[in-house]
Amino acid sequence: MHQPLSVMALGVHRCILNREQPIYTTRAHVFQIDPSTKKNWVPASKQAVTVSYFYDSTRNSYRIISVDGSKVIINSTITPNMTFTKTSQKFGQWADSRANTVFGLGFASEQQLTKFAEKFQEVKDAAKLAKDKSQEKGDTLSNHSQESGRETPSTNQAQSFNGTDDEKISFSPEAAQLKSENERLKSVVEQSNTTAKKYETELQTLKESNARLVDSLQESSANVESWKKELTACQEESDTLRKKIAELESECNEANQEKQKNAQLTVRVKELEAELQEKEQELENLRRQAEIIPQLMGECESITAKLKAAESQNKELEGRLEGLQMDINDSRQKQGNMKGELKKFMDILDGKLDELHEFRQGLSKLGVDN
Repeated sequence: MHQPLSVMALGVHRCILNREQPIYTTRAHVFQIDPSTKKNWVPASKQAVTVSYFYDSTRNSYRIISVDGSKVIINSTITPNMTFTKTSQKFGQWADSRANTVFGLGFASEQQLTKFAEKFQEVKDAAKLAKDKSQEKGDTLSNHSQESGRETPSTNQAQSFNGTDDEKISFSPEAAQLKSENERLKSVVEQSNTTAKKYETELQTLKESNARLVDSLQESSANVESWKKELTACQEESDTLRKKIAELESECNEANQEKQKNAQLTVRVKELEAELQEKEQELENLRRQAEIIPQLMGECESITAKLKAAESQNKELEGRLEGLQMDINDSRQKQGNMKGELKKFMDILDGKLDELHEFRQGLSKLGVDN
């Protein structure tokens, strides 16, 4: 499944398809300077992405463009003031004032970095020549307009004085002035020819540079189809890998579930082993108890015999207890009788004591009387 391009990425692709052609392509890890610290590098791509030089034949300009999926991470127009700096064997950087950032590229080898730097310098020189050419065209047009305005009246004057010798002699002051003016115009024309030769040399240099760039463009155009096929193959391979990743993720989920089940089974096995050890311990205790069962049986028989003897003794004691109970009842009855007799005796004794008290009182009265 192809991801939909963003608006910026779609605009870049339309510009590329309409008027820009790739002249050099490589792969690198893209970084941007941290805007807050201006020191640390922030990765702009998770992996190595395609970085390409593009030439705009309409504007006669060059750009470095890199797209990561649906995101444009580099869109830098190369100007003559830019400089590509190698900071290590596999890393280089350049500052883009228009984008207000610094781009960094990490390559897989030093050769790729060197090739990219050489191409950067070549494109920078071409951009400088194009800029100088546009400026010189403007200067040349202005100079030619000024020179044509100057040359027209001088030529008319020169033609008006190209007559007979008598006419020249008769107008000698004006002829001298015209001669000096012609000399000055000749020097201006010679300077213009020198400047034209210089322009022709630079134009030839530009033509050669443009021819090299056209060859590169043609070579890049020839490689576009192969790149498209490779891109299609990579996309198909990417889809296949995504499907495999999804299958592997499902398998990993199943494996995780199996691991969880295995962990639960391991815990259950440990619990069962602990229970088994407890049961074995109980069985061992029962075996030990079984070994002492005959002894316990003998003790039980002796205890049974003793219990029977105790029961017989208990019966005898019960019989004795019944006899003692009868004796106690008899004793209680006798005791009751004795209490009744004792009460009667006490009553009699109380009567006797009262009689004795009265007798003492009578004796006391008799003693007083005596």
